[in-house]
Amino acid sequence: MINTKLTVVINTFRSEDKIYQCLNSISSNYKVIIIENSNNSEFKKDIEEKYSNVQCYLTGENLGYAKGNNYGLSKVKSQFALILNPDTQLEKDTINNFFKSSEKIKDFAIIGPAKQDEFSKKDLNENKDQIFEVAQLKGFAMFLNIKEFEDVGFFDRNFFIYLEEIDLCKRLKKSGKKIYLDKNIIIHHLGGKSHNKSIEFEMELSRNWHWMWSTFYFNKKHYGYSSSIFKVSGKFLTSILRYIFYILTFNKQKKKIYYQRFSGLLNSMKGKSSWYRPKL
Repeated sequence: MINTKLTVVINTFRSEDKIYQCLNSISSNYKVIIIENSNNSEFKKDIEEKYSNVQCYLTGENLGYAKGNNYGLSKVKSQFALILNPDTQLEKDTINNFFKSSEKIKDFAIIGPAKQDEFSKKDLNENKDQIFEVAQLKGFAMFLNIKEFEDVGFFDRNFFIYLEEIDLCKRLKKSGKKIYLDKNIIIHHLGGKSHNKSIEFEMELSRNWHWMWSTFYFNKKHYGYSSSIFKVSGKFLTSILRYIFYILTFNKQKKKIYYQRFSGLLNSMKGKSSWYRPKL
């Protein structure tokens, strides 16, 4: 029987190498919504045939993290939603521990697993509490209390990838909402491995472009244009110098990467949208 309190939302893009491991770690008692950023009808057919609790939506285009997850969340009718990256795997008691946390802290907006990136290691090491409040968390696994987002909204759709979850956390905190980490909740995350290996370099080019675009946009949004220019000036100069260096040393791959970094930053500084997509 499907548990109606929770819906799992997974945003995918050519993630066939990873998504099955993720789905196998989720109990069939929970509804799963997959937003596949393509028109791959074979992927949809295969997933829905193998997993009776999964519904896959094809977007026909690559929406990215923010728009893709917003689309998935628009389909959620349950009290809670668990956003997962395709390269994650749950432990047997992961979801039950999320529910236990939600009973202890009923007014939360987001609860995240204990295993995060470097910015939260200090919190994990210094905080003696099992559940503790934080300013932000990473977007690979986010347990959302849907009612807390009614006046804030979900992700800023201007982001394609990177910093959209940090932006959301800042908006939530500004509105007095609460974000927690729970040391008892473990989710394994490969990181940067949501897609198939065959497209790795093109995805690396996309990551570099969007990291720089999002960095400037995020800082401009929260701290103003002038402050953002100051913060990214070093990155801008470095990307130009390294691009020139790799031209002179005939390193084609590195040249492409640093051109992407320069281009992403320049486009964001000019106020252009996050338009770049992997050439696949």
